Amino acid sequence: MASVANISEHMEVLSSDGKHVGTVDHMEGEDKIKLTRSDIEAQDGHHHFIPIDWVSDVGDTVRLDKTQDEVFSQWEHE
Repeated sequence: MASVANISEHMEVLSSDGKHVGTVDHMEGEDKIKLTRSDIEAQDGHHHFIPIDWVSDVGDTVRLDKTQDEVFSQWEHE
């Protein structure tokens, strides 16, 4: 798992297949990334949560170790 200390607001979140899945709103506690609900990929106007365990790399973007389909079927929402 990559260093989550470098995750910040407005970073793009990409799936393992290189597809956009959202934009970071903020860290929710120590173990989840909260995505913005205004992002087109939010699909239903809700905040979605990505477990830190899914993060494989943090650079200019947050890279996940799951495909876009896996993320959309497994993420949590409010």
